[in-house]
This record gives sequence, C-alpha cells and structure tokens, in this order.
Amino acid sequence: MANVHYENLNSNDIVNVVDLHLIMYRFMQSKTKLYLVILLPIQIVLIKILSFFPELVEQFYSNGLYVYISKALRYAFGWLPFSFGDIGYCILLFLIVRFLVKKVFRKKIQWKSVFLDIGATLSIIYAAFHLIWGMNYYRLPLHEILNIEDQYTQAELETVSQKLIVLANNLHQKLEANDSLAIKIPYTKEEIFQKTVPAYKQLNKILPSLQYTPKSIKKSLLSIPLTYMGFSGYLNPITTEAQVNGLILNFKAPTTSCHEEAHQLGFAKENEANFIAALTTMNYDDLYFKYSGTAFALKFCINDLYLRDEQKAICLIEKLRPGIRKNYQEVNDFWLRYQNPLEPIFKSTYDSYLKANNQPQGIDTYSYVVALLVNYYKDKL
Repeated sequence: MANVHYENLNSNDIVNVVDLHLIMYRFMQSKTKLYLVILLPIQIVLIKILSFFPELVEQFYSNGLYVYISKALRYAFGWLPFSFGDIGYCILLFLIVRFLVKKVFRKKIQWKSVFLDIGATLSIIYAAFHLIWGMNYYRLPLHEILNIEDQYTQAELETVSQKLIVLANNLHQKLEANDSLAIKIPYTKEEIFQKTVPAYKQLNKILPSLQYTPKSIKKSLLSIPLTYMGFSGYLNPITTEAQVNGLILNFKAPTTSCHEEAHQLGFAKENEANFIAALTTMNYDDLYFKYSGTAFALKFCINDLYLRDEQKAICLIEKLRPGIRKNYQEVNDFWLRYQNPLEPIFKSTYDSYLKANNQPQGIDTYSYVVALLVNYYKDKL
C-alpha cells in the first residue's frame, strides 16, 4: 500500500482504498483484542503464582514499585478539590450502558465482537488494577511486619477490652463533663482530612515505612449512593484517591479517613486497614481523634467477645459512660435511616470481591483485627 499514487486514482479507486484501510484497521483491532483476551488467563495464573511469595511482593512491590506509583498518583490527583475517580466511574458507567444498548439494539448481534470487546476490557482493567494497587493484597500479613502474634485467648481479649473501656471513659470525661452526652467532634470533614497528615507522621515512629505525603483524600461525589449501599468510604484503585462518604457522622470520620489512607499506603486488606486506622487515631495527640479511634477499636473487641461470651460482653458494655453508648447508637441510627432492600446485594457483592482477593473471611474480618489489637495493646495500655 505504500506505493499507491493517490493522485492517479479515480473516485471509485479511492473508495476501494479507504475500504481496504478500514478492513485492515478492523482486522488489527480484532487481533489486538484477541491477544488481550488470551493474556487475561495468563495474568490470572501469574498473579496466583506470585501470591505464594508474599516476601517478594512485600520487598519489590509494596515497599518498592508501589511506593513510587502511589506518590505519583497522589501528586497527580491529590490537589484536585473534587474526586477525579468518581467522575471516572460515572464515565465508565455511561460507556458500559452505551455499549450494552448498542449491542442489544443491533439487528444481528455479533457475539464474537462482543466477546472480544468484553474480554479485552477485562484484561486491561485486571492488569491496571494489580499493577497500580491490587498486588498489595498478596504482601506479608501485618502481624509479621509488626512482629506480633496472630492468635489470642479470651482472657487476653477481656483484659484489652477492659483497658480500652477505661481509656474511652477517661477520654469522654475530658471532652464532656456530662457522662450522658455523646461527643460531637467539632471539625469539618476537610479539617479532619488535614489532621490525618500529622496523625500519620506520629505513627511513623511505630511504622517507619508509612510516609503519608502528599495527601489525596476527599469527600466522594457519590456520597448519597455510597450511603444507601452501606459504605463509609472507599479507595479508587486506579487513581488511588481516598474517598470518604461526606454524609457519615464526624464521630466516624477520623477512623474512616485513616482507614482509606491506610489502603493508599499499600495495606489492601480491610482488617489491616482497620487496625492501622485505630493505631493512627489512638496515637495522635488530638483528643477527638483518640476518642474516635479508641471507641472504634473497642467496638471490634466487644463484638468479638459477644460472639464468645454474650453475658461478659454485656457486663463490659455497662461499664461504659452512657455518652459513649449514645455515640454508638447515633451511628446505628444513621445507617438505619438509609437501610434499603438493595444494601444486602451490594454488601454480598463486596464480600465476594474481598474473598476473591485473598481475604477468605470477606466482610466478617473481626477476628484478625482483634488479634492485631489484642497482641499489640495487651502490654501497652
């Protein structure tokens, strides 16, 4: 085709040349899509193999390549006052709907083309997800990084729970003289986001690898649907923006913000991000952060004890100042207001996602969070 002299062609010849170019272009497109489809199962097998070598993932990805990827993305999107990732999700949803409508309303559906389009897209998304963030699911467990145990006895759980109750009561008393009033955190969400930076800086003394600069955390543009789905926040795994549900109570905002930032810093598993959120807020000098984090950690411990010994858990709960119990009740009331028939479906979908990504317990990850809390704090509180 390089030797064709276009100035000597008549109109019919030009049409034929254009048609030939289009055919070649479509052929190359189909060939590229086929290669991407073939690459998908190969990627899945490679990721599965890598999952058996957490030390390598920890050294070369989580503490190597990912450190540079995450910082670059936080510099790229952190300065924006809105969530670029949320806009990306909206565009993606529009494109999916558009694709389905175009395919469904065709007189004759070309199933081969549909298969190639979907397979190639999934292959690209799968590769991008794991390269940008998802490989963190296969790093070393956090208890090995911290050099603590991952098992605990009921006696140890009770001891730590009692210590957390004393700490929570003391913090509540410092913040509110009236023991029956719930604590109202007086900060805006943006002020809470700002405070997470020095909070992580203080945590750096415990976990030197956690350097949270620059920050990239913001209220989600999709806060209303997130609330109806039952989520306090999420991390966009492509832009690595930390998204916080703008409607949640300020009582929960410090731990939710630090939880999503823990994801940003490479701790992909929910239970580990929960522990780091508790650790960050409880070690920060700000009393409101300490209170939020202590109440957060205590709830995990009490819930776990309740499953083991209901009566003992109830006895411990009764030792809490009424204002703390009121804070817990406010959170429950908030989520009840947005409860809907679709929420269990969203939760079930997310549960399946977690189980597919090296979290066999799915959403119910209390025991490992509690194991980390008990083994870390049993000699410190």
